[in-house]
Amino acid sequence: MLALAPSTGIPCSSFMNPAYAKGIVLLANLIFFVLRGVIKCRVFGVPVAKRRIGAVEVVLIGVAAAGQGLPLLWLATWDFTFADYPAYPSALIAGALLYGWGLWLLHRTNGDLGKHWSPSLELKEDHRLVTEGVYRRIRHPMYLSLLIFAAGQTLALPNYMAGPASLVTIIVLVAFRLRAEERMLIEEFGDEYEAYRKRTNRFIPGLW
Repeated sequence: MLALAPSTGIPCSSFMNPAYAKGIVLLANLIFFVLRGVIKCRVFGVPVAKRRIGAVEVVLIGVAAAGQGLPLLWLATWDFTFADYPAYPSALIAGALLYGWGLWLLHRTNGDLGKHWSPSLELKEDHRLVTEGVYRRIRHPMYLSLLIFAAGQTLALPNYMAGPASLVTIIVLVAFRLRAEERMLIEEFGDEYEAYRKRTNRFIPGLW
């Protein structure tokens, strides 16, 4: 006799063991933080020439950190089990693929930026406009990698709160920071950045 999931009436075979979801979420987040740690080590000690971190930027950094922290709390504690839902294999597979895509793009972006990387609105000494690699066709591949990774987390993490937390907070971060970042780059690089803007798109080549 085929067992049914409690309160859903859906066969249990349609669900995946939650341990698989936790394993994939844990592995993806470990790789993410390793990649971020590597790039932070690479820029450690590089002098900052300009910094624009006002009240809004501080709030945005805090919001993004909270969005990253909820999935970690879900992994480490039982505090969010009330919002868990069954892990569907299709969602977990799609989430894993998006995880992989986001991590690959993050790795490529880190390599292209090198010492010019910054977690906030900063410009390093001798900062140059990076227009090669993944930056050749899109201006904000770092934000795109975070959005793709967060979309994967939304699908792979079966919890109504922790799952979409990263995606919601990254969308907020991008929505409020993007224009300020582009204004700073226009002020710094002038016509060079304006020309770069004309031949590229923000996130999707040829579209947007």
